[in-house]
Amino acid sequence: MSSSDRDIIDIESGEEDLYSDGGNDIIDIESGEEDLYSDGGNVSDDYNPVDDTISRSEKSYVVVKEEDILKLQRDDIEQVSTVLSVSQVESIVLLLHYHWCVSKLEDEWFTDEERIRKTVGILKEPVVDVNGTEVDIQCGICFESYTRKEIARVSCGHPYCKTCWTGYITTKIEDGPGCLRVKCPEPSCYAVVGQDMIDEVTEKKDKDKYYRYFLRSYVEDGKKMKWCPSPGCEYAVEFGVNGSSSYDVSCLCSYKFCWNCCEDAHSPVDCETVSKWLLKNKDESENMNWILAKTKPCPKCKRPIEKNTGYNEDETKRKRAKDAIDRYTHFYERWAFNQSSRLKAMSDLEKWQSVELKQLSDIQSTPETQLSFTVDAWLQIIECRRVLKWTYAYGYYILSQERNKRVFAR
Repeated sequence: MSSSDRDIIDIESGEEDLYSDGGNDIIDIESGEEDLYSDGGNVSDDYNPVDDTISRSEKSYVVVKEEDILKLQRDDIEQVSTVLSVSQVESIVLLLHYHWCVSKLEDEWFTDEERIRKTVGILKEPVVDVNGTEVDIQCGICFESYTRKEIARVSCGHPYCKTCWTGYITTKIEDGPGCLRVKCPEPSCYAVVGQDMIDEVTEKKDKDKYYRYFLRSYVEDGKKMKWCPSPGCEYAVEFGVNGSSSYDVSCLCSYKFCWNCCEDAHSPVDCETVSKWLLKNKDESENMNWILAKTKPCPKCKRPIEKNTGYNEDETKRKRAKDAIDRYTHFYERWAFNQSSRLKAMSDLEKWQSVELKQLSDIQSTPETQLSFTVDAWLQIIECRRVLKWTYAYGYYILSQERNKRVFAR
């Protein structure tokens, strides 16, 4: 095997320092630097990291594609239409109003149908009836006269020409998802505009945009699904309760995220800790910018002091501030190191899968399918770096009790 071939299958390729901890990930909490890791008892310790564990074989979620979402929408529409004895257009209006919660809709409908109809905007009888009119009908927007075939109406019966309907609905569609709940143009009327009107008077590009909003409403308005936050991904994830408190999910695009807070997957750390940690990082960054802009080195000790004040001789306050910064820096540097190592591993894995795996297969005369263990190894490195990264966020907020520190250090 040539030296170039060896370079191909050398997974670490000279980057050993990035994937090995070099001892930096071992936290010596009992080294006598208690002030460095103590939070003064100000942060609650209700969170138990054991509660967020989930077995590898246990899945409490399903990744769904757009065609799956469309099928689920159709199933809900047909169910509501059958159970409530309403048209599918009315069924859609009701489901949009109730954020696709079928059970709540059915319960309230059978409790007080009239109230629901009025609230949603589905009228049983028209307010204006022009069916028996033989003469031309005046449009309520442009005030021109039209034949009955040129006029379109919703359940209230207010007559408007199709040209005005097109302009009215197109404007609503351009304004955004609010077009799913358009009301009659008559200011005093609460009748809703159904999808049959959308189909009748809008052009294809506007219709496509409307139905895009309609599809997304099933995920964004409902409580069962969330879109994968990875840029460009069009999959959604439906989460189910299975006894585990872990919200980490893996999309078909390979992106792992927390279904609860939509941040990167962060088990075994809870969402509250992650939120506080990310906010802390942002605040500390702003603090550093302030220090650079508002301070200068002290002539005596070279520490930063405010430009408009002198050296602060209060050593107790200075030491407390220094300990707080040192404590944060200790955990942040290790958190950031594992994050950069994880990103490097992800980049190397992509290179391995796209180029080097095939080269290794040719060299070893082995099918790529039999070398999949190399990809699994990379994925394990990436996962380990993710877990290590978030243990430092947990470690920063851990209580100062010695027992908790010792358990975390192990």
